[in-house]
Amino acid sequence: MNWEFRSLQAFADHPIDQLVDEYDLLVIDHPHIPLAAEQGLFAVLDGVGHDDELAVLATQSVGRSHESYQHLGQQWGLATDAAAQVAAFRPDLTAEPPRDWPAVLDFAREGRVLWPAKPIDAFSSLVTVSANAGASPMSGGGPFLPEQDALAALDLLHELAALVPPENLTWNPIQAADALAEGDRFAYSPVLFGYTNYSREGFRSNRLLYIDIPRGARGVSGSLLGGAGIAVSARSSALAEARAHAFWLASADVQAGAYFDGGGQPGNAMASDSDRTNTATLDFFRGTRATLEGAYVRPRTAKYIELQDRLSPLVTAALAGDITDANCVKQLNDITESLSD
Repeated sequence: MNWEFRSLQAFADHPIDQLVDEYDLLVIDHPHIPLAAEQGLFAVLDGVGHDDELAVLATQSVGRSHESYQHLGQQWGLATDAAAQVAAFRPDLTAEPPRDWPAVLDFAREGRVLWPAKPIDAFSSLVTVSANAGASPMSGGGPFLPEQDALAALDLLHELAALVPPENLTWNPIQAADALAEGDRFAYSPVLFGYTNYSREGFRSNRLLYIDIPRGARGVSGSLLGGAGIAVSARSSALAEARAHAFWLASADVQAGAYFDGGGQPGNAMASDSDRTNTATLDFFRGTRATLEGAYVRPRTAKYIELQDRLSPLVTAALAGDITDANCVKQLNDITESLSD
């Protein structure tokens, strides 16, 4: 079996219909599931001889990760990786990181904070901050958010953006994690997707310790759910073998063993609960589990990827001062309503 790598950006937005002709198995972002299911691009995974395994995996889900690969009452992928926006810090540079937003801003005023805020990450942060405050974005087929809720979240992000290096508006989480791990000036980031590599010995000069997002009105709930799943191309010439491999990859023993040892970030709770995986990653999984259990799941609509692609640049533009917050919110709402099913 041969695997090929895609960039982080390609993982988020490369058209699935261009991949299913070439590959039997695909590692995908769960918001692609509705479109792929409705267009018949992925092979269904339930009702094809693996239902007992599927039932076990449902009980071993980290938060709503397993559920996020369902659509139209069927399963189209398996959660092999669990992730959400979390916080990270350098334990050798600060003994106790900020745990709520006022403390985050105080630490940022000391020049110790980084925040990846390129369009997709700024958009994700807006969703996280809003949902954590009690306002669930893009719910019910209406606007993105009520204006007062969107403006309140943008106010907080403006405060943060003004206190981190300007180039952060062009960064993704990997760039932020590299900067945290390789220097001694910055010690913390409040919202970024976590990668266990940075918590493992020897990956970078210094290790990062990942923890829950800063507490808000809903505690540490509301973080935008990410992660990755394995899906089977509906055009595969080896459907039975591809399905069997997908279930093998998602199984608890493989996730806790070969998958984790190969650098993976298990989406199976049996693997992320183990002493071995946590000892090797500075308690990465236990330290972020509450955030993942309360994570926000993006709308299950075939138009979601288009929606996210159109909304994301608006958030960074507002943070950069290129458009007003009022204009940003109006466009977020207008576009969301125009793409509602």
